[in-house]
This record gives sequence, structure tokens and C-alpha cells, in this order.
Amino acid sequence: MSTVLVIGGGAAGCMAAITAARAGASVTLWEKNDLLGRKLAITGKGRCNVTNAAPVDELIANIPGNGRFMHSAFAAFDNQAVMQFFEELGVPLKVERGQRVFPQSDKSANVIAALEGELKRLRVDVCLKTTVKKLLLAKENDGTQCVVGAVSANGLKKQVDAVILATGGATYRATGSSGDGYALAAMVGHTIIEPLPALVPLVAAESWVGELAGLSLRNVEFSLYRNGQPSKKNLLVKLFGELLFTHFGLSGPVVLTASRPAALFWRDNPGQPLLAQINLKPALNLEQLQERWDREMQSGSKRHLHNVLTEWLPKSLIMPFIQLTGLTPDKPLNTLQHRERQALLATMQAFPLMLVGTRPLNEGIVTCGGVAVKEINPKTFASKLAVGLFIVGELLDVDAFTGGYNLQVAFSTGHAAGMAAALL
Repeated sequence: MSTVLVIGGGAAGCMAAITAARAGASVTLWEKNDLLGRKLAITGKGRCNVTNAAPVDELIANIPGNGRFMHSAFAAFDNQAVMQFFEELGVPLKVERGQRVFPQSDKSANVIAALEGELKRLRVDVCLKTTVKKLLLAKENDGTQCVVGAVSANGLKKQVDAVILATGGATYRATGSSGDGYALAAMVGHTIIEPLPALVPLVAAESWVGELAGLSLRNVEFSLYRNGQPSKKNLLVKLFGELLFTHFGLSGPVVLTASRPAALFWRDNPGQPLLAQINLKPALNLEQLQERWDREMQSGSKRHLHNVLTEWLPKSLIMPFIQLTGLTPDKPLNTLQHRERQALLATMQAFPLMLVGTRPLNEGIVTCGGVAVKEINPKTFASKLAVGLFIVGELLDVDAFTGGYNLQVAFSTGHAAGMAAALL
């Protein structure tokens, strides 16, 4: 019977421990926090978006960070398997908009309790408040490097047949994802791709943005351009959906999705801003906007610009909008010149902001970067550099958009590693 040590009690670690134990291994799980699933508890705004019910090829498409690397893991343990896993543990699920899968209770606590219950049933030795200080290494006669165990910060030593690293990335440090797994992986020679925040709010250069904090815009088109010039050549990303103004800049679904390419751009081009443009009326093309504005002028030519715009824009957005056009709020419609009307329409289609960076790494929902996947077996998640070592979850250089995709990666990688480790 194989002995397996799982380091990290999040989604990937719990799945790895359960899978290994079900396969007959004697399993120990070390977790640095005083409870399991600290990050699981806050996913999906506390509701725990356990996976996404879309077809596997769509899952891959929503993993911009090395999604193709996940083909084998998804083939062995896909989203349907994850749903069946939790249903069998007594957690009924439901599918919501965007194929997002949640527990029917809308409580992440039920997901965590189910994992804890299965670990207990399988007699996995769970040790909380146990931080790993170093891995125990050995060499075979042929020079092959092996990982044979680990030592905790409080001196606890464990020698095993396999070690599964599932310590998470470097975001949401309060949940235990402090990036210490990178040092453990580097200890055996793994390459660490610089960790960057993904799914993170963006910072604006304009101070007036803070006055709009709390304003949410739905059904808008959000674009980011390099070199401060809106052109097809400079387009970094274009998305449709909802965004949120904050005291420092922008957040919300489309901004979080755009933050990954933005973070990579700033990594390679430090100090260079990105031009953001928000199409406030994407359902209307320029000709339709002009026709609607012409009707406004015909029906109320003496009305002031500010009063007319209350029918077009949220109240808090009107003054910044007018200032960007170079006009005045008390400008009568019947005095607007052609170029002024064009400025209004142009700003309606391309409300501009200069973005200068992401919020700190700790504020990202997931980490972009981590252990280089070229050094990992995609079927078993075994290290190619050290026999007996497996690396899973967010510690890998694999990251996805919001919608349950990141947790699917965690569960699939944990399952693959747990199964392979048990067979050593």
C-alpha cells in the first residue's frame, strides 16, 4: 500500500487526498490553516461555483493559461464527474446562467463539509496548522532525484512514497495562498513562471473615477488598446458585459476577464498605460445613434444638454461624460454645432479611460503563472524532475476565467495526481 502526503487542504488537495485514499493509499494531509477549504469558502461570493457544465472543448477555451495542457485530466475526470462526485457526497447541485454549477443550498460550507466528511470516512490523517518547511530528497543509484517526504515548520517529519503539492497560488493570502509552494517546487529544480494577478481589478489614471465608485454599467462593450491609440492593430482585448467603477478604477466581470492580458502586457511593458474605451450603447451603430440624437434635437431643441442626457446615461456618469466632450452642461441643444454632436456620439461609443496597472497580486482571484507545465506530466501531474512528486491546482501555470473553470482545474488535477500517487 502506497503512502501519500498531500500538502494543502484546498480544492485540489482535498480531491487528491480523497482519490488516493479511495484507491487504497494511506494518506496524510497537511494544511497550514486551522481549517480546510479556506479559499473554497469564498468562491462564487460564498456560494462555491464548483464547476461549469459546458462541453469540455468550451472548458478548454475558457482556460487562457495553458488550457490545452488540461485535455488528459478532463478526459479522465471532467465536469460531469465532478458533479457526480458531489451529488454522491450528498450535495445536490444546480446549473445557473452561463452553465455555472452551484450547490442548491447556495452555501460553500456544504461543499467543504462534504469533503471533510469523506476525508474522515476514508481515515485520511488531516493535520491542521502544519506549514511545510522543506521537502525530503533522495537519489537513486542512477542519479534520479526523488522526493521521499517533507518536514513541517514545527519539526514534524513524514516519509512517504509520494508527495502531492497543492498549496495554491499567491492570491488571497488570508486564505493561505501565500505562494510558499513555489519555493518547495523550486527546491527540486522546477521553473517558476512569474506569478501575476489574474481576474483582478484595474487601476485608472484619472482621479475623478473615484467619484463614480459603485456605479455598475451593464451591456457595455469594453476595449483595451496599446500605445494609447484605438486601432485594430493596437487592440488588446474587446469584451461585452458588465463593469463596475471603483474608488481606484474599474472592476466587474468584463474587467476581470480583461485583466489577464493587461497584466501580461504590463509585465512586458512596465510603465506603459493602456487606453480603455467603453461603448455605452453597443446595441446602436453610429447611424442609429445619430438618428436618435436628431430626434432628441427635434423634440426638445431648447433643453439643456445635462437634462437630455438623464435619459441616456446614469446620473453620476453625466458630468464626467460632458467634461470629456468639452461641452458645458447648460448647453442648449439648438446651439450644438456639427462637430459638437459628433463629439457627443464619439464619447458615447468610446468613453475613454487610461489604465495604468492592476491591483496587487493579493487581490487577484487566481494566479497567472506558477510551475511551468512543460515540467509536469499532463496525465498524472507527476514532476518530470523528481520521482514521487506531484504538483496540482493553482500552483501550476494554469489559470482560467470566472465561471467554475478554475475549480474544475483544481478537481481534475487533484484527481489525476491522487490516482497516480496511490499506484506508486
